[in-house]
Amino acid sequence: MKSDKQVQRDVVAELGWEPSVNATQIGVEVSDGVVTLAGHVGSYAEKLNAERAAQRVAGVTLPGSSRRLDADIARSAENVLQWTTSVPPECIKIKVENGWITLSGPVEWDFQRRAAAEAVRHLMGVTGVSDQITIKPRVSSTIVKSDIEAALKRRAQSHADGISVEVRGNDVTLTGIVNSWSERQLAVNSAWGAPGVHNVMDNMTVTF
Repeated sequence: MKSDKQVQRDVVAELGWEPSVNATQIGVEVSDGVVTLAGHVGSYAEKLNAERAAQRVAGVTLPGSSRRLDADIARSAENVLQWTTSVPPECIKIKVENGWITLSGPVEWDFQRRAAAEAVRHLMGVTGVSDQITIKPRVSSTIVKSDIEAALKRRAQSHADGISVEVRGNDVTLTGIVNSWSERQLAVNSAWGAPGVHNVMDNMTVTF
């Protein structure tokens, strides 16, 4: 079993190896295996990363790490979402019951939904995450068509004049004629990248 002094040395070393933490600003105290971190950090995210780094050391226990109040977890979740630049925090609703976080609300992109769930998943005291975030249903055939045209133009390929875009709810159907497999795939990828799209049906024909 490690002595308090050995645990302290190991935690200091682990903090030094964590690139997201300024270890020189953090003090480490150990009493009966319980580690207390003190000092100054530049952000809430850095605070969480310092705690996670300390917990990686074998035999470490942080005060209150075994269980947290739901209200404390909710506040932590709100804070970490504020620091997650890819997620609009004002759109996300947070509910915590017995450590289980439920996220809800609308976002424009699927990557924002996934980023929000991932940001809160590893917070201290969290027992699980239910992702009930929805993607805003604002698909526009005009926007999808313009996105495809812009993508083809960037790749110096032909225009999207031969591609027809049909939108039903969040589903997009592409029909028409394209000149190559790469042009076809580029059109499909562009349709998937449009805000609110849930499904893309590729009915295009390739002519050589």
